Amino acid sequence: MAPISVHSELLSPNYKDYIEGGLLRRMSKILRMSVACAKDSLQQAKLDQPDSIVVGTGLGCLQDTEKFLNTFLTVEGLLPPTSFIQSTHNTIAGQISLSIGNHGYNMTHTQNTLSFEHALIDTELLLQESDYQVLVGAADEHIDFLDQVKTELDLVLPVALTSGASFFVATRDRGDAARGQIVGIEAFGMVENIHDRIGSFLDEHKISATSLDLVLFAGADIAVCETVLASLTQAGVREDQILDYLSYSGIYPTSSAFALHLALDQFKLNTSYRYILVCNCLNRNNLGLILVESVEA
Repeated sequence: MAPISVHSELLSPNYKDYIEGGLLRRMSKILRMSVACAKDSLQQAKLDQPDSIVVGTGLGCLQDTEKFLNTFLTVEGLLPPTSFIQSTHNTIAGQISLSIGNHGYNMTHTQNTLSFEHALIDTELLLQESDYQVLVGAADEHIDFLDQVKTELDLVLPVALTSGASFFVATRDRGDAARGQIVGIEAFGMVENIHDRIGSFLDEHKISATSLDLVLFAGADIAVCETVLASLTQAGVREDQILDYLSYSGIYPTSSAFALHLALDQFKLNTSYRYILVCNCLNRNNLGLILVESVEA
């Protein structure tokens, strides 16, 4: 897997394999990504209908939002409602539900860079109550306007702003296709001491830092990055066990979903791995922690 560069492009499947042509033409990029990714996850899990659908998104359907606002500024009189309807954050989960004919619980979480973590927490609660299988994922899209904002704010980012979608089927019991088990999830807002938060999280789940085979973290902020690296290395994690996942995903609010996907792939590639920690510090004020254990361990 090659790191993100200025020449990188979004990897897209043949969407016609997942979405009917008539619907495909009316879908924005984020809807195409999400529906195709969700359907592929269900196919891999050999599941027709999940009990629930839970989605996390930081910025929602930006392309349709921009289209609606431009129409609002240029058209006099009554506005066509399509762009407005498709601009709402819950359009993603709703479109997935419509595409597979699902009538179960359907929820969207939008908490900035912690949107995916909150979607996972919701999923965990559903599985503890009555659900058996939950389709959970996250998606965000990049539009040119974001680059304009970055330039005007004079932001210096380590990698490019990008788009991405990742979906998973979470089940109450282990299945044959399972690659990992989520041991713990935490989402902290307005975090003041990252070192203490990571330490208490590991202590709560009775895992020492030296037991971690890999740590995936978001190194977008230099100050936060140095704090996380110092905290982990002081606790006994080797530098070669720490990987900045943004170098492979680019920057988008729910890139921690990509990190979870990467963690599950690492379990498949490295059968000796047992524990992987996803440390989402993309926003210096937020901290998301996901501890994953290999089902083969």
